[in-house]
Amino acid sequence: MSEAVPNPRASSRHYDANYGNFQTDLYAQIRRDAFGEDIGQSSWITADEQDRFLPMLNLCAGKTLLDIACGSGGPVLRIAERTGCSVVGVDVHEQAITTATSLSSQRGLSERAKFQVADATAPLPFSDASFDAIVCIDAINHLPNRPRVLADWSRLLKPCGRLLFTDPITLTGPLTADEIAVRSSIGFFLFVPSGYDDSIIAQAGLRLLVREDVTRNMAVIAERRGAARAAREPALREIEGDQSYEGQQEFFKVASRVAREGRLSRFLYVSEKG
Repeated sequence: MSEAVPNPRASSRHYDANYGNFQTDLYAQIRRDAFGEDIGQSSWITADEQDRFLPMLNLCAGKTLLDIACGSGGPVLRIAERTGCSVVGVDVHEQAITTATSLSSQRGLSERAKFQVADATAPLPFSDASFDAIVCIDAINHLPNRPRVLADWSRLLKPCGRLLFTDPITLTGPLTADEIAVRSSIGFFLFVPSGYDDSIIAQAGLRLLVREDVTRNMAVIAERRGAARAAREPALREIEGDQSYEGQQEFFKVASRVAREGRLSRFLYVSEKG
């Protein structure tokens, strides 16, 4: 499968606008309208979905979780609060890490939650067998060379450690060139056929435990995020600029449509290091 070189500029324009304004009332209102419960997410995950995922990770006090592409840190801080585990979050966006560090301090979790800037397209700066579990929610599609990426994640897991990731860019039907262009307009995207992730998990020496279609969340949340933003159009245009605002609105519209029609799907994978 051919892989393009990531374009960090396109990604930065989208994510920096969100992370830079993350703690404002405006963006918090949008998250509440879109997700129901605001846990600081910038992906497709909801609080209910995270609660359903958590038992699969076998986390408790004394264990350590790595969140790859942690964004603002809200979801992984919630995991730390609910399980008692320690967490480490990495993200390539400095604004995201600044926000995550601030939120960790505000919640009194600085001793158990650490965040740092790191590029997950390269080997991560941690020793072998450092983590009891790893999560990557709706971000693996931004990383080229997936076999190398999963091999590195496997390296970081302790024996019997769990890896949980969602891949929201799995081809399960036909897409037009325009749909692909819009869906990948916010940065590098790797579109993969159904079954690809299963084989890469096996190549990394991991045993697949769970494979589940969780596309519905993506279809619903994309539609709600677009609607929540449209209800606040003037304020968002002033912050983001016309081009960025309109581009994001088109992104959510297309993301919802192709997910709802079952043409671009989101799958959950849970695997274990033998």
